[in-house]
Amino acid sequence: MSSSSSTTQSVLLNTGVQMPILGLGTYKLVSPEDMCRAVDAALAAGYRSFDSAAVYQNEAELGRALKKFLPKHGLTREDVFITSKLGSMDQGERAMEGALHSLSQLDLGYIDLYLIHWPGTNGLEVTDPQNSSNRAQSWTALEELHGQGKLKAIGVSNYTPAHMRELMQSCKTPPALLQDEFHPKLCQTELRSVCEEYGVCFQAYSSLGKGELVTDPVVMEVAKNCERTTAQVLLRWAVQQGIPVLPKSSNPDRIKDNARLFDFTLSDTDMDRLSALDCGRKYCRDASLVV
Repeated sequence: MSSSSSTTQSVLLNTGVQMPILGLGTYKLVSPEDMCRAVDAALAAGYRSFDSAAVYQNEAELGRALKKFLPKHGLTREDVFITSKLGSMDQGERAMEGALHSLSQLDLGYIDLYLIHWPGTNGLEVTDPQNSSNRAQSWTALEELHGQGKLKAIGVSNYTPAHMRELMQSCKTPPALLQDEFHPKLCQTELRSVCEEYGVCFQAYSSLGKGELVTDPVVMEVAKNCERTTAQVLLRWAVQQGIPVLPKSSNPDRIKDNARLFDFTLSDTDMDRLSALDCGRKYCRDASLVV
């Protein structure tokens, strides 16, 4: 992790590129007004990374908002890191078409990081072996676009340790990143260990446990002691372990608050207390049943 003390802290991907450790999640930011307000506030607060997906149906809105607000903040396309994801409806033979559609929707020239969003395929049973061959076919398409420079880095989301090992055995280009649910109640020890083994960056989503963790008594006590919001504590807990985070919000004040992660440190005791909450609790979809 870079030593910068500002929101520009970053992690080094296996492609040799630095990725900001703080990004704005854009799930549910669908209207042009909400997207513009969020992107403007995020750029002002120091965010330089934005995370979208085909299934969010907001890639075009994100692209337009960035074109509108980057010049206002004295920034160019090269100053921001854009992530998007292939929908499970395009898994397999439609992967190339799906990825090109994302590129076209964003209309930013290239995508910094493109992920397979889900290990399964829309319309297939989770136990259908076709899921595995579809994943492999999707990865080949992403590798091709990566080779052309249209996708600067490629990776996966919601993959289990088994899915990761399968991919590592067959891929020509290793994934740069795995994005998954991560918070004190889901420490993902095995998955992070697999990522470390393969040199893959692990990135967190749902850091607040869909909002439920901000009222957890332990989190509230730690926040009170260090005079921070519970959201800041939960995000700092991840960042302090070198794990990038993607807090999502459409509220400019909250977007600004969520960026204030780099001017305080949690004590070892507080870190341990939060990590001790680990109980394997998932607030999001569980991919472990997908073969």
